[in-house]
Amino acid sequence: MQPVTTQPAVRVASTCLREPVLAANSLASQLSHSYLGYVLFFCSAEYDLERLGPALQQVFPSVRLSGCTSAGEITARGYDRGCITAIGFDSRFFAIDCALIREMDRFSLLDAQNVIDGLLTNCRNARLAPIKGNTFAITLLDGLSSREELVLATLNAALGSIPQFGGSAGDDERLSNTYVFHDGLFHAGAATVMLVNTPLDFRVFSSHHMTEGKEKLVVTRACSDSRTVYELNAEPAADAYARAVGVSTDELDRTVFALRPLGVKVGGHYFVRSIQCVNPDKSLTFYCAVETGIVMTSMDPQSLLDSVREQLEISENIVGTPLITIGCDCFLRRLEAEITGKSEEVSVFLRQHKVVGFNSYGEQFNGMHINQTFTGVVIGQPDTGSL
Repeated sequence: MQPVTTQPAVRVASTCLREPVLAANSLASQLSHSYLGYVLFFCSAEYDLERLGPALQQVFPSVRLSGCTSAGEITARGYDRGCITAIGFDSRFFAIDCALIREMDRFSLLDAQNVIDGLLTNCRNARLAPIKGNTFAITLLDGLSSREELVLATLNAALGSIPQFGGSAGDDERLSNTYVFHDGLFHAGAATVMLVNTPLDFRVFSSHHMTEGKEKLVVTRACSDSRTVYELNAEPAADAYARAVGVSTDELDRTVFALRPLGVKVGGHYFVRSIQCVNPDKSLTFYCAVETGIVMTSMDPQSLLDSVREQLEISENIVGTPLITIGCDCFLRRLEAEITGKSEEVSVFLRQHKVVGFNSYGEQFNGMHINQTFTGVVIGQPDTGSL
């Protein structure tokens, strides 16, 4: 039975104060209460992270925190920038534990099983709800590590039927350093996996708004470790891509990448592979896995909101009025919204559906690393009378 309480099962906070101690105090004043059990946050990389970490630990001395740097934040106002957004979970409704994965390139199935077994044990010990059907995982990964696929596939095998979503940490499009936060410190080259057990109804989802185009490009030379494609259709990758999307090679930039990504068909469905940059040798570096021999298809954008709206409406029909939606929204989707003048429309939509989260360098869904998607979880309200 869900406990009777006058506190909401989650609280949401944000601050644009840049001084770390003041920012941490602002979040604490908005989130702190006697049953606060866990805090998940997303912050701009513009903060002094060496000072922010200890400041957060000081104001939440007995509460675990997880988080990462972002390429934009989603607050109660919708799209935001240069701030911190945070979610506080009530321990009477959520049993949460988190683990740090330090060496992503050496993460084995045995490591994953040990990590998940430990998290499951701690969640079971809270005795809030059975694990099956009442548990989901949130993963946050270094967005510049190029190791997301390895970690996610391994974790997915260990999670079994437990649904998972997440996002890759950003750094405000600097493409320099991205971090995940665990136990008071920001870590590069690392990942966190957060297990959430709750008696509340929820639904994990993923959505993208791209459809299949006409152009097919075969990767004829690539380096999978660096996610770099040197040749498409046996010619310099940048030249082949530019011609496929109808621009000159000199015109390739972040706007073209956002509006005209490539996709790979897996199991009958297309998954977007977004381009990070053009290199001096006309190779293309991607945000997601690429390898020699795969066929890439040009993708055409449709309505930015229709597919997300459909997923959220399905979710809300299942769980009822949302308590909160935690969302990982690709930063290239946000860029598209800005280019097309849709930012305010998207922000209104995010507010209406109580979305809090961040703009990511890649999204994660049930063991897959994908681009230009919106992934997340819709969590329903406690029963009437328990609030």
